[in-house]
Amino acid sequence: MFYERSVTPGGVTVITERMAGFRSAAIGIWVAAGSRDELPGEAGVSHFVEHMMFKGTPSRSAAEISEAFDRIGARFNAGTDKEYTTYYCQVIDQHAVEAFSILADMVSHSLMEEPAVLSEREVVLEEISRSEDQPDDMVHDLFASTLFPSHPIGRPVLGTPSTVGAFMPADVFAYTARRYGSGNVVVAAAGNIDHAALVAQVNRELVVPKSERTDRGEMIPTVTPRFEIVTKDTEQAHICWGSAGLRSRDPERFAMGVMDTIIGGGMSSRLFQEIREKRGLAYAVGSYHAQYLDTGHFTVYAGTRPDNAEKVVALIKSEVERFIEGGATPDELFRAKESMKGNLVLGMESTSARMSRLGKSEVTSGELLTLDELVERIDAVEQADLTRVAASTIAGPRVLAMVAPFEKEAVAHLLD
Repeated sequence: MFYERSVTPGGVTVITERMAGFRSAAIGIWVAAGSRDELPGEAGVSHFVEHMMFKGTPSRSAAEISEAFDRIGARFNAGTDKEYTTYYCQVIDQHAVEAFSILADMVSHSLMEEPAVLSEREVVLEEISRSEDQPDDMVHDLFASTLFPSHPIGRPVLGTPSTVGAFMPADVFAYTARRYGSGNVVVAAAGNIDHAALVAQVNRELVVPKSERTDRGEMIPTVTPRFEIVTKDTEQAHICWGSAGLRSRDPERFAMGVMDTIIGGGMSSRLFQEIREKRGLAYAVGSYHAQYLDTGHFTVYAGTRPDNAEKVVALIKSEVERFIEGGATPDELFRAKESMKGNLVLGMESTSARMSRLGKSEVTSGELLTLDELVERIDAVEQADLTRVAASTIAGPRVLAMVAPFEKEAVAHLLD
């Protein structure tokens, strides 16, 4: 086994990977608390809690938290996603113990005082406004809500101005009490790290209520063809087109990755070559697939001048249909698998990447495979697998989302 895993007496899972020859360590506290876990009236609270963890504890002010990390030369940050929140840092190995102490203090003892909550509400409202001024980001949230209008995965991570603008300390404390129990908390580390010593430190310093892992209640969404547009005076039409995908533990996810790579996952992909290289219709064009506990999605994004939008959507649909009907060529299959393996292996050559893989897999109950096992799964993908995964995903109902200077009625036919 390439990792060590323990559970502290308090119920926190600790998972580590020792990397020989490294003089650094990456450590993260991962919590099974994301936008999918929020009630409708508290949209954005997971992300808001992440912000509040940096605002001070009884022993450190907000400034002193940053100064403590800087004093040990740490790279530190946090992030919130649909299914988790993480607080992490990367340091030279001699400072790993102190780095975790700072993280543990933040997560265990955040004050969540009213002046800080009111101040941070304004910060997050500015963040929401900023995202709305970036249509190439905004369209991805619009796509998720269009694809999954009744599923929690369709909710925006940042929340909405109305929900965030109403947050008070009681709301923040109620959410952390519900989601930040020990069964939902994972400490992951990679690099020059001693597993037993970290387990002992977690047990001493990370103070969270003892609990079992919270059941998230799997919901398989029903997807129907839908089109949504935010009419905005933009220089480009920002387009997301796609379908439901696969859940995170689906054995077909490796075939999904190969299909994604061939269709739009790189510079040699069909969409990049057809839309950008041959026709010059877009600078940014590509596809990606996201996977969650109970669902996933396949998404194609393109940004193009408004008068080219109809051509680009038509080309996206044409290339997807061509793949459904004819699959991949032997050369495409070979190139896609080698590209995936290269990106996978090269992407794992840092302590932070290894730590993130451990933490994300554990906190989302994902399957944790060795690099060799992952390479084997990718190598095993054949043409028949691509045909099968295309039939179960991109051949199904599709949705289209746009942020563009169009009225909906004028472009609604693009979904057909």
